[in-house]
Amino acid sequence: MKKTVGILAYGSLIADPGWEIEEVRAETIKGIATPFHIEYARSSTGRGGAPTFVPYKGGGEVFAQIFIVDTSVENAADRLYRREIDAVGSDRNYKHSENPGQNTIIVDRLEGQFGLDVVLYTRIAATIDEPNAVKLAQLAVKSVAEADPGRDGITYLMKAMEAGINTPLTEAYADEIKRITGSSDLSDALTKVK
Repeated sequence: MKKTVGILAYGSLIADPGWEIEEVRAETIKGIATPFHIEYARSSTGRGGAPTFVPYKGGGEVFAQIFIVDTSVENAADRLYRREIDAVGSDRNYKHSENPGQNTIIVDRLEGQFGLDVVLYTRIAATIDEPNAVKLAQLAVKSVAEADPGRDGITYLMKAMEAGINTPLTEAYADEIKRITGSSDLSDALTKVK
């Protein structure tokens, strides 16, 4: 019997799953919380060093969605992995590592949760030691000059907040960006530092 498979989306994956996941998405479960804590605890090289979400013990449960996909567990893992490494449409496949490095993307699985047989999600190491609003804001502002348009930390934060994702540091992080840029809102801050 075919397993019911879902992909847990709790960051940029919500708004931008990529066409490979979209073509197998059959349904979306909204209004759930992550079954583990999340925080802006990784400086992403693909985003100019911007802070991004990763599972982190010091974080909090955040708003999430589950994409129910009409494909096998293995195929869903491959599609999720390619999306996370910016290789959508390639022939790259996920290979699990028992000894992941700091930059190794792990596709983990939850079994028997949310009414599905398997729910997949990505996990990668935190690289920001003891994240706080000041560190995050500095990284986000700096990322604007180094990231491709739309992939900077301020934009990432704005999209997360628009999606209703609030970690324990979100509000202070946003306030610190506004403070150091002398801006009334994040959109204004982004314009000022471009």
